[in-house]
Amino acid sequence: MVSRVRVWLNRTYAENVFFMDQLRRNPSDRAVEIHATHGDADSPVLAAADTAELEPEGLSPAGYVEYALAQCRRRGIDVFVPRLHQSAIVAHRAEFEAVGTALLAPPPEAVAVFQDKVVAYEAVQAVGVPVPPWFRVRDADELLAAVEELEAGGHRACFKPASGAGGVGFRMITRSPFSLTHLSGFPTPYVQLDLVLDALRRSEEPVDWLVMPRLEQPEVSVDCLTGPDNRVRLAIGRVKNGRRRGFTLQEQWLEPARLVVEGFGLHYLSNVQFRMFGDTPVLMDVNTRPAGGLHQLSLCGVNVPWLAVQLALGEDPGTVTPPFLGQDYTVVAGPRPLRPVSIPQQRPETEAPLLPAVPAPAQPGSVQTEAALPL
Repeated sequence: MVSRVRVWLNRTYAENVFFMDQLRRNPSDRAVEIHATHGDADSPVLAAADTAELEPEGLSPAGYVEYALAQCRRRGIDVFVPRLHQSAIVAHRAEFEAVGTALLAPPPEAVAVFQDKVVAYEAVQAVGVPVPPWFRVRDADELLAAVEELEAGGHRACFKPASGAGGVGFRMITRSPFSLTHLSGFPTPYVQLDLVLDALRRSEEPVDWLVMPRLEQPEVSVDCLTGPDNRVRLAIGRVKNGRRRGFTLQEQWLEPARLVVEGFGLHYLSNVQFRMFGDTPVLMDVNTRPAGGLHQLSLCGVNVPWLAVQLALGEDPGTVTPPFLGQDYTVVAGPRPLRPVSIPQQRPETEAPLLPAVPAPAQPGSVQTEAALPL
């Protein structure tokens, strides 16, 4: 009798309810039980899990590692997919292995390279992957100089934190003066250069921003499954062009993605994002974790979350070729269950209460998550 597989996802994105669904619907017909932890009692991943707990707030990275090891021991976790404090966790891989837990995450050296976008751009350039022009800025004078140089080349400037994820902090620079026009309609990512410069000059602390030209569509996110031997088992590009989405196996996207994940040892699941700079695909970002949209590859006939769990367990699936590329699609919101009673947010000084084991069936509450539908 084949034993069940116990998987833990910590403080992950709401969209990973689909990741969890795919693990349960695995083609090996293997029993999978999912443990989830989060800081938000109303995260849909808690309702989707078989067992769930609120995470304690205010832990240092080292403190979180101790918390994670205790979870793995107590819950009998076979595979841990860390998002929060990934860097600290992977530095203790041997300790997790000692309690019987495989980490579905790259080694610490690989994670470190891609925590800082400037370090990442310099590193990938060295292995021949094109990147856009970029400037690291820490104050108003450096920002103005970077914007003027980009504008002189005919580009629109934008900026984002040198360290960050999920598009948080991304803004596009405009020289149009602030007016009532900017207060009509929906908020946009555009910010007035004079307002940004004034805010920087009034700030007592420096910023750490990456300033670069606004890159054009399409955006191609290449989802990669890579073994501990640094060899890619699967690579598929998800193409985003406005609302329309699709898939690609074109080498102009897959070849540089392979250079990145194989060259830097991005084991298991990673995501390499590209956009266009003129006529050239250039690197935009690298995620050392499963992408939120990874489940969309099911439209190509592959269950990538399960392939990754197999690989983490030492059951190498070998090179995987998708049987087909799915048709173009779009992403729409839909309801997902929530736990019936919200639990108050934890204060840093309190101990995290345990949530009882929860079944996967729907609960009375719901929240919007995104699912892929064909166009």
